[in-house]
Amino acid sequence: MRIAVYGAGGVGGYYGAALARAGHHVVLIARGAHLEAIRQRGLRVRSPAGDFLARPALATADPAEAGPCDAVITSVKSIDLPQVAEQMRPLFGEDTIVVPLLNGVDAHKVLARGAGRGRVGKGLTRIISRVSAPGEVSHEGLEPYVAIAEWDGSPSARTNALVSALREAGVQAEVPPDIDAALWQKFLLVCSLGGVCAACRQPAGPVRSLPESRELLRRAMEEIASLARAMGVALPDDAVAGGMAFVDSVPPDGISSLHRDIVAGRPSELDGWSGAVVRLAAEAGVPAPVHGFVHAVLRPCEEAARRSFHGNRSGL
Repeated sequence: MRIAVYGAGGVGGYYGAALARAGHHVVLIARGAHLEAIRQRGLRVRSPAGDFLARPALATADPAEAGPCDAVITSVKSIDLPQVAEQMRPLFGEDTIVVPLLNGVDAHKVLARGAGRGRVGKGLTRIISRVSAPGEVSHEGLEPYVAIAEWDGSPSARTNALVSALREAGVQAEVPPDIDAALWQKFLLVCSLGGVCAACRQPAGPVRSLPESRELLRRAMEEIASLARAMGVALPDDAVAGGMAFVDSVPPDGISSLHRDIVAGRPSELDGWSGAVVRLAAEAGVPAPVHGFVHAVLRPCEEAARRSFHGNRSGL
């Protein structure tokens, strides 16, 4: 397959490298020192499953250099998604599928504004990875997993082709029985744990260990579960219990990308996480006081970061 990965960071870089190693024609859309290192030396992956070096067919900052692709995997921050949705058009062929692998539940809707609903599927991933140096991605936890489906949740020839390509690359991949339930289950976990830990300025271990912060975390999950059900999503009855059990399996020093960005003074995905919960809860008439607090307490940091980075973002 011809596969473009728009945003070759920790997530996109890992999957792009794995697909390239498996022999697929992979285009990595990246920027800055990371892009230059990939061009010069390839993309190195550090992983508990074994390190490897991949050389994509093309690494570029300009999608127009790539030409039409069979699939576009989008792995940028939600803050960059509206811009990316417009920039990726040169990658579209007659039946290209665009799959977002982001944290959140409405990335497909944002992409559809630029790509058109007919091209956009739904997707999610589970992996802990980051750019550890220019031209290097470190896979630090979780067995890589990808779920994709068409907008209506169904399989198709193009979703099945991408699932097969990912499996050839050693990734657990599937079209799940209910992509919306899968998206919201992940959102319940990532948004709650990431937001509460960032607000506490502590990693997972201390937050889950103290009764007060553990209860805050549980209530944050309950809010998202209630919101999902109000929106017609069939979350399982044990969604929160499963989320808390997963939290207890996270390394004690584990932190989310949101937490990392807030501490570093970088623009984060706050508005796509707790901010999205607050917005969607208001629309659905569902209370969300914990996420309202998390959004409010982190918003000053977010605004300061955006002022500092204003004009320095290019959608990758």
